[in-house]
Amino acid sequence: MAFDYKKEYKEFYMPASKPTIITVPKMNYIAVRGKGNPNDENGEYKKSIGFLYAIAFTIKMSYKGSHKIDGYFEYVVPPLEGFWWQDGGGAIDYAYKEGFNFISLIRLPDFVAKADFDWAIEQATKKKKDDFSRVEFLTYDEGVCVQCMHIGSYDDEPKTVALMHEYMKVNGYDLDITESRYHHEIYLSDPRKCAVDKLKTVVRHPIKRI
Repeated sequence: MAFDYKKEYKEFYMPASKPTIITVPKMNYIAVRGKGNPNDENGEYKKSIGFLYAIAFTIKMSYKGSHKIDGYFEYVVPPLEGFWWQDGGGAIDYAYKEGFNFISLIRLPDFVAKADFDWAIEQATKKKKDDFSRVEFLTYDEGVCVQCMHIGSYDDEPKTVALMHEYMKVNGYDLDITESRYHHEIYLSDPRKCAVDKLKTVVRHPIKRI
């Protein structure tokens, strides 16, 4: 049975539909940075997803080839994630999607070292005949956050965010979105295959003690 991060770490990937406070440990990711409307068919966001999955599956299937990764075990590729912000900081304006900055992410298993990541970049570049120079090995320590499962359209997230912010205040926390701590989304549904009102997205915000 392949290791499934969503099932083994439910506190990070399957929270309740009511806010909770959690401390997220340091993790390694495949990451691509970009800007623009995520709905643009030829935009940077759609391209970033292609890059991420090419590297994710190169690493996942490495055991079938000559490159052996120390400590490797079979696993399900973790879900797509995203850090989002707009210039000037503050609350996200969901109506102004052209102003989005993002870092698209897929979590890496802990056994994947930077050398293994570099090998995957080289392999994907040869196989796909594409430029993977934008793809980076990102280590991120997210720390204390408030999170909640959001069900429905991405554009309706402000309702869930309002509940999260109310909950953090009651529990003695302030919002701590900065230039290095972001609005975070984890996508548990494929919007191409799922009704909009049933989309499941983990929404997570960094916080700090008042």
